[in-house]
Amino acid sequence: MTRTSHHRDKAAADIESLATHHYFDREFSVKAVKLLPNEYYVSDDDMLLTTVLGSCIAACIRDPVLGVGGMNHFMLPDDSGPSVQTGSASMRYGAYAMEVLINALLSAGAKRERLEAKVFGGATVLSDMSVSRIGERNSEFILRYLELERIRVVAQDLKDKFPRRVNYLPRSGQAMVRRLKSRDAQIESREKSLAKTLASSGKKKAPSIELFDNINQVKSKKLGGVQS
Repeated sequence: MTRTSHHRDKAAADIESLATHHYFDREFSVKAVKLLPNEYYVSDDDMLLTTVLGSCIAACIRDPVLGVGGMNHFMLPDDSGPSVQTGSASMRYGAYAMEVLINALLSAGAKRERLEAKVFGGATVLSDMSVSRIGERNSEFILRYLELERIRVVAQDLKDKFPRRVNYLPRSGQAMVRRLKSRDAQIESREKSLAKTLASSGKKKAPSIELFDNINQVKSKKLGGVQS
């Protein structure tokens, strides 16, 4: 595969992972986007990003000066699950999902040194999920990742045993978390499917990642330029 075709395929995969469930949220009286697992969204509009989490993680990252922010929703850290190189399935991995979100923010004009994060999720929803420690591993991964990338964590609500609904306003950076006390059939089904996948696949190599320091590097990479 040529360099150009590789970047074209990756760009197409990132677009495939973009959340598309738009609606009007009556509670907040704003337009909104609902993120499903393996999706992300970035915006500088006065809008709401929302998702529901079990053992998964949602990272909400924002440039407070520019007023642009985004959210992702990933299922696994960077060191487990089947090897997937393209498409929305790659977004299940935290390392890949973070790459996509950060690079989308940089493409929108955000400055890397100004980025700040709020992170949520990592619950142990099912008792048998405690064996694989997916919620804990996801929580440990996201904090370690952000520390290594020198992105400041300004708020977090991680681990525990309750599913969460996260509402995030990317322009203002306000995040609201509602812990769901009642059992949610959809979340339980997702968690059971994830546990089954982990049990059958074992540990394999996850997709490689690539991070950029600024918008010029992003543009250069899209054009197939060589980074020094």
